[in-house]
Amino acid sequence: MALPAPSPARVFAQLGPTPAAPERGGGGGGGRLPPREVHVSGSAERSAGPDRARVCVRLGSRKAAAAAARGSVARRLEYIAQSARQRGVPEENMTVTEDFSRLENTYQMEAEVCIIFSDFGKMQNVCNLLIEKLGTSVTISPPHFYHTPESVDTLRRQVCVAAVGNTRQKAQEVCRLFGQALGKPFLIREEETKEWGGHIDSHLSNTSDPLTMQERIQNATVHASCRVFAIFEIKGKEKRNKSL
Repeated sequence: MALPAPSPARVFAQLGPTPAAPERGGGGGGGRLPPREVHVSGSAERSAGPDRARVCVRLGSRKAAAAAARGSVARRLEYIAQSARQRGVPEENMTVTEDFSRLENTYQMEAEVCIIFSDFGKMQNVCNLLIEKLGTSVTISPPHFYHTPESVDTLRRQVCVAAVGNTRQKAQEVCRLFGQALGKPFLIREEETKEWGGHIDSHLSNTSDPLTMQERIQNATVHASCRVFAIFEIKGKEKRNKSL
């Protein structure tokens, strides 16, 4: 995860009392002093790599007999599904589409298996096994990495909470500088949020070489930043433990 971004220099602290306005509906008495406040803004930045990858395996067969074409594809489909199941891929994460056609005096059977992985190590193991056992009879697409909506929502919450924490820490440090104690928040407002994706090194997209696995993961990484404004109460003098 990325380190928190530097917070903008925006701090205002009201440490002393200001002339009080008369209380509403009051008589001739004095008014209440407004609460002492510290106004602070802070920010944070977080990143999250993709949590899913989709791999598609294509295969086909062209035979003079329809049963032979179907059987050839069916045997390989079963081997692909069994290899994925043995490595913990649930049945609902595998989708099979088939296309059967007749070309002149032959029959052609084509199929595609799309498998969704949440464990990228298992994905590599399955792909390596299929290449080793099935060879050129199958074509495996490069993995497509992506985020589930739940993972993006988690990232948004994390970066917002981190920004609030940084803001409170800044307010606390300002109060300590003047020997004051930080009180409860009066206002916490999310001022700006940003999200972007892709690797920060732009040269990766300019090369014609195939991307490596890590480069694909980096390109699918989502980054988010959040800026928060808050107003905290300034309490009395900060209590310090007296050394014996």
